[in-house]
Amino acid sequence: MTARQHPRSPKEKLGGMVHLGRLFDKIRLRHQGLIRDYNYLTTGFDKYLLDYLELKAGDFERRVLQGGTDDELLAWVRANGRPLSEAEIRLWNIRVLTAEPKDDAARERFKGRLAEIAAKRGEPVESLPRVTTWVEAIDLDEGRL
Repeated sequence: MTARQHPRSPKEKLGGMVHLGRLFDKIRLRHQGLIRDYNYLTTGFDKYLLDYLELKAGDFERRVLQGGTDDELLAWVRANGRPLSEAEIRLWNIRVLTAEPKDDAARERFKGRLAEIAAKRGEPVESLPRVTTWVEAIDLDEGRL
């Protein structure tokens, strides 16, 4: 297998939306055998995005795997998904970018995620940059923070 790669940051926008380009990347990289430990399509922001767009995960994945540029895939999403107003896209972006653990169980998962990141880096959790959102934790894990 080639060196491990990461999908783009969930903060990067495609068609005005955060996370969409990341989901394209996750599918492409997963099927090239370049990433293994990423859940996609059925959990987290991936599932929420597909639900928000009213797209079926299998259809979305098949279309990404057929190939094409980000712009071509974006055109397919716009043609096949629920049309979104600018206000709905802004709302999506705010929800994703500000999403924090909301309950005790989620806070424990978040702490666990930070502990895993610290362990990968070989340093104590306390030395990590302070992050409070899931997107920040993703960027921290993937070396962008």
